[in-house]
Amino acid sequence: MSNETGARRGWTWFFWIAAIFNFLVGIAVILWPSAPIDTRLVGILVFAFGLVYAVVARDPDRYADVIWAGVFGKVAVVALLVTAEMNQSGGDAPTAVLAIDVLFATGFLTFLLTRGETGVSYGESGGTD
Repeated sequence: MSNETGARRGWTWFFWIAAIFNFLVGIAVILWPSAPIDTRLVGILVFAFGLVYAVVARDPDRYADVIWAGVFGKVAVVALLVTAEMNQSGGDAPTAVLAIDVLFATGFLTFLLTRGETGVSYGESGGTD
């Protein structure tokens, strides 16, 4: 197996895991019996980002620029909820979920900032579509 194939496979798995994580969290929030409508709307958006990560997983290089939205979303959510928790204003996201979001944001940034350094193309699209 070449480094290119191994690197591509690793990133593909990473984005599938991110998608599944968002699907699970999104569904859990949407279906939470006592969740207010605002919280359920957040669950819908979390699930929708899972769809984005699933698309990226199919061709990471082609859809890489979309991941900037994921970086922004995960960093902003973590910052907002950590700030709310520090101010004791009702941040109720489990610490584990926030920690996982930090890990995904770090992985997204690593992918985005290093994919051009090695000259490795993680995608298979050769055209200008």
